[in-house]
Amino acid sequence: MAIDDRTTAVPADSAAGTTPTSTSTGTGSTWGALRPLFLRVHFYAGLLIAPLLLIAATSGLLYALSFQAEKILYRHELLVPVGDRVLPLSEQVNAAREAHPDGTVTAVWPSAEDGATTRVLMSGPAVEEGRSLAVFVDPYTAEVRGDLPSYGSSGALPLRAWISEFHADLRLGALGRHYSELAASWMWVVALGGLALWAGRRRTAKRTLLLPERGLTSRRRTLSWHGSVGLWAVTGLVILSATGLTWSRYAGGNIDIVQTQLGGATPTVSATLDGAAAGADTGHEGHGTGHHTAPAPEGPDIGIDKAVEAARDAGVAGRIAVTLPADGKGYVVKETDTQYPVHLDSVALDPADGTVIDELRFADYPVLAKLTRFGIDAHMGVLFGLPNQLVLAALMVALVLLVVWGYRMWWLRRPTKERKLSAGRPVPRGAWRKMPVTLLLPAAAATALVGWFVPMLGISLLVFLAVDAAVGLAARARTGRAA
Repeated sequence: MAIDDRTTAVPADSAAGTTPTSTSTGTGSTWGALRPLFLRVHFYAGLLIAPLLLIAATSGLLYALSFQAEKILYRHELLVPVGDRVLPLSEQVNAAREAHPDGTVTAVWPSAEDGATTRVLMSGPAVEEGRSLAVFVDPYTAEVRGDLPSYGSSGALPLRAWISEFHADLRLGALGRHYSELAASWMWVVALGGLALWAGRRRTAKRTLLLPERGLTSRRRTLSWHGSVGLWAVTGLVILSATGLTWSRYAGGNIDIVQTQLGGATPTVSATLDGAAAGADTGHEGHGTGHHTAPAPEGPDIGIDKAVEAARDAGVAGRIAVTLPADGKGYVVKETDTQYPVHLDSVALDPADGTVIDELRFADYPVLAKLTRFGIDAHMGVLFGLPNQLVLAALMVALVLLVVWGYRMWWLRRPTKERKLSAGRPVPRGAWRKMPVTLLLPAAAATALVGWFVPMLGISLLVFLAVDAAVGLAARARTGRAA
C-alpha cells in the first residue's frame, strides 16, 4: 500500500473525482484524529521496510514461477515414456539401491500419474543435512533416470529449494531469517494502514475507490494507481503476511503456543510399535527438514508393495508418500495431494503383518489445524496448483509495483526549488498528540500487545520511535539556536 500521502489539499483532486483529503472527515471525528497517526506510521514503515518487501516480493515471484520451471529443467528426471505395465515398487527401490549402495532408503514417492517417475528418497554420508537424495526411477523399466537433492516434505528440487531458501533467509541461515520475519511482521501493518487511508478519502465517484482515476498527472496519477492496486491486493498480502509469520522464529513460536492452547495443533500419526519408545515428530508442518537415517528394523517385513496395498485397503491411496520402517517404527503411508479438495489422510502399519497401528483422517483435524494447513499450502503455491501459483505471481508483481509507486510519490514530494538534491518531505510529527485520551490509551495498549506477540514488529517500532524522538530533539535544538 501507499508509503506516502499528503496532509494538505490538492484542489485539482476534485476535478478528478476525489475531493481534497483535508475535507475527507470532520475535524472532530474519530477518523480525523486517527488519520495523521495512520499517515505517519504508514509513511515511515513503508519508506524503511519497503526494501525488505521488495526483496521478498521479487524472490516470491521467482518461487511462484519455479514450479513450472522445474518441470522444464528437470524433465529428464521427472518424465518418462508411458509403458505397458508398472513394475512393483520393490523392484524400483532395489534399482535405486543398486545405483546408490551407500545410501539408505527412507521414503518412496510412487509415480502418481502416467509418465511420471517414482522418487526414492535416500539418506547417506554424502547427503547434506536437512536434505534427501531423490533418485528418479522409471516405473515401467526400473531404469534410474538420475538423482537430485530434495528439500522438505514438498520435495523441492535444487532450483526451487535455492529460491525458497533465499526468500526465507537470503541464504544467510538463522541471521537471515530476521529479514523475512521483519518483512512479514510489517507487511500487514503497511497493507491495512494503506487500506484505511485509501478508503478514508472522500470521493465524488465511487469507481475511483476500485479503479485508477483518469486524466491525472504526476504524483496524483501514481497515487491513484497505487491506492487502487493496493485495494485489490490487500487481502492476499495480509494472508501472505499471516501465513509467513507462522513459521517465523519469534512470532511463529507465539502462534504455535496459542494454537496448541486452543486445541488446534496439527496432529500426527503414530507409527511406534508396541514396546518401542515413542519418538517426537519435528519440523513445521509443510516445511520438513529432510529425512534422518535410522537403524533398519529387525524381524519380519511384508515389504513396500504389500504395505501400499494394506494402506489402500484402509482408504489411503492416490498420490502418496511411503516412509519405510525404522527401528521401533512401522510403515507410514500418507496422502500428499494438497490441491483442494485435499487428500491428506495417513495410516501407520505394522511391518510384520500390515495391520493398522494408527490412522489419521484429515477430516478429523481441528479447525485451526485445517486453516493452518490451507494457509501454508496457499503460501507455498500448492493448494490449487497452477492457479495458486499464478495468483501468487500476480500478488508479487502488485507488491513490487506498490513499492516502486510509493517511492516515486516520495520522490515527487521533494522541494526541488529549495535544493537540487533532496528527499521527499516527511509527514508532520506530533500526530499522537492530536488524539484524544480515549483513543490514545486503547491504541497504545493494542500496539504494546501486538508488539509483544510479534517481537520483530515491536522491537523495530521502538527503534523507529527512538530515532524519531532523537531527530525531533535535534530539530528543536537547531530552532532554539537560530532564534
